[in-house]
Amino acid sequence: MDMLHYEKEAWTAGLFFIAGIDEAGRGPLAGPLVAAAVAFDREPLENSGIGLFAGLTDSKVLTEKKREIFYKQLKSCPFVRIGCAIIEPAVIDEINILQATWRGMAEAVAQIAPLPDLALVDGNPVRGLPCKSRNIIKGDAKSLSIAAASVIAKVTRDRLMAELDSEFPAYGFAQHKGYGTKAHLAALRRHGPCFHHRKTFRPVAELNQGELNL
Repeated sequence: MDMLHYEKEAWTAGLFFIAGIDEAGRGPLAGPLVAAAVAFDREPLENSGIGLFAGLTDSKVLTEKKREIFYKQLKSCPFVRIGCAIIEPAVIDEINILQATWRGMAEAVAQIAPLPDLALVDGNPVRGLPCKSRNIIKGDAKSLSIAAASVIAKVTRDRLMAELDSEFPAYGFAQHKGYGTKAHLAALRRHGPCFHHRKTFRPVAELNQGELNL
């Protein structure tokens, strides 16, 4: 798979500054949603980017060590521009996870200057972006720009969950990153939800109503 296939299509259409957008943390019961946008300058990307970022793909299939390596490369690369937005659980509860995802993606890409000509978005179409967009199903495994955004979002969120783990060690956030594992649900039963839990997500909402069966 040519990881620049969709970028090249955009370039051919006269859209030269392309960003990839992805998120991490839609499904967990606790912690923020993190959205990231990554844009490469075209010329250095074509000349050296593929070699420099060889192996960069969907963050979920990379090892933690590989994610950290690519994260550091992206953050230090002179021809990479990055936007990152953090949407806290209280906002997710207020506006719902879909709206929170759209808000995070819009905020992330808006941080990139100049504003991209086109944003390639992982998954389904997104409303409210400040630039043109094209959604690509499983785009994090098909577009280098989206793969880069997936790494930024994933590593950023994992680090935030490690920080929450030191603040609330009873829940094991560093291990499960807020997802609804057996260990996390058991901790919820013992301790109840904390400030960083999403109160509208079903297991947490049921616990608040005294209905969580584990």
